[in-house]
Amino acid sequence: QAQLVESGGGSVQAGGSLTLSCTGSMYTYTGCMGWFRQAPGKEREGVAAIYISGGYRYYDASVRGRFFINQDNNKYTVTLRMDNLKPEDTAMYYCMSGAPSSLPCRLRAEDAGTYTYWGQGTKVTVAG
Repeated sequence: QAQLVESGGGSVQAGGSLTLSCTGSMYTYTGCMGWFRQAPGKEREGVAAIYISGGYRYYDASVRGRFFINQDNNKYTVTLRMDNLKPEDTAMYYCMSGAPSSLPCRLRAEDAGTYTYWGQGTKVTVAG
């Protein structure tokens, strides 16, 4: 049984928008929750995260100002609104969650292993 379930991926033209959702449970909606992505032939990279208890938001520089992460505590859900999408945003997007040893929620490629729970991924394709 999936611990995190993503939805909302798809195909869009450059400049368009998509919203991804990630739904967990009372056990997995914890710590830092957010998204990593992986493009073909590239390593996984962090995109955005939110600290569930405090609402602190973190973004990779490549998406800051275009992507916006929010939480819905009643639904154990985190959403990622992606605006002004670019072809380089094309990737599989994976939701993650886990308790950090300390803030901030880290988004470097090497930090992926620190997160406990993962979804199966949702594909985002941006045509140029």
